[in-house]
Amino acid sequence: MRKSIEELKTLATQVRRDIIRMVHAVNSGHPGGSLGCAEYFVALYGKVMNYKLPFNMEGNGEDLFFLSNGHISPVFYSTLARFGFFPIDELKTFRKLDSRLQGHPTTHEGLPGIRVASGSLGQGLSVALGAAQAKKLNGDDSIVYSLHGDGELQEGQIWEALMYGAAKKVDNVIMTIDYNGRQIDGDTDDVLSLGDLYAKLEAFGWKVLEEKNGNEMEAVVAILERAKSETGNGKPVAIILHTEMGFGIDYMVGTHAWHGKAPNDEQLALGIKQLYLEAPEDY
Repeated sequence: MRKSIEELKTLATQVRRDIIRMVHAVNSGHPGGSLGCAEYFVALYGKVMNYKLPFNMEGNGEDLFFLSNGHISPVFYSTLARFGFFPIDELKTFRKLDSRLQGHPTTHEGLPGIRVASGSLGQGLSVALGAAQAKKLNGDDSIVYSLHGDGELQEGQIWEALMYGAAKKVDNVIMTIDYNGRQIDGDTDDVLSLGDLYAKLEAFGWKVLEEKNGNEMEAVVAILERAKSETGNGKPVAIILHTEMGFGIDYMVGTHAWHGKAPNDEQLALGIKQLYLEAPEDY
């Protein structure tokens, strides 16, 4: 489903409208990080990743994606719906009883696009590396993508997986770190600084790329395409993607306060106004 840059930009705005409406409807969810990652998800599914519909859990002969920081499920669900994995109208069931769209992605309800339950932070890279190795063993040259929060890198399992990926030369995996500098309790530098993340990842044996403009669609597409070109060279690939938590809504940007807080009626109306589309396709 390859789309033009302008189409991707419009879709990213639509996804942002979905996000704030979803969390507002149930007064629950994580809008901040979701808003910040809209360009990444839309670029990945609309331009970069090779996948097949209808969804097949095995994923043979296609690229795979694993969301490690599962609390940003609103952006994931909206993207999957907008790209045809399940009906867009189902977004209105987000976080409701018996819904397939739980607060953190789960597999027991069979939601198309979800291959692993996530939200227990630190686990996603291990899963992605395992899936990537399985593809190598099966002679499948597809790529495995994963997304992680910067605060999530405070989990020790991530660093075990980083060591493993380099040691085993798992060079068909691209991990992206959503580097917005904020987590639930404050700025990452205040909670537990990551230091020189680029140097650390490089020292662990990964090919490291960095993009400062993670909320510019052209830049996100370009860094993902560059990452693809670096696969198959004996090293796993990591992207440090700098984004703004709450991007697109002025009162949500620049603070960790909206990590897991839903807007009220007035705030929703203001947010929708700022996320203007000439012809919105709201569910």
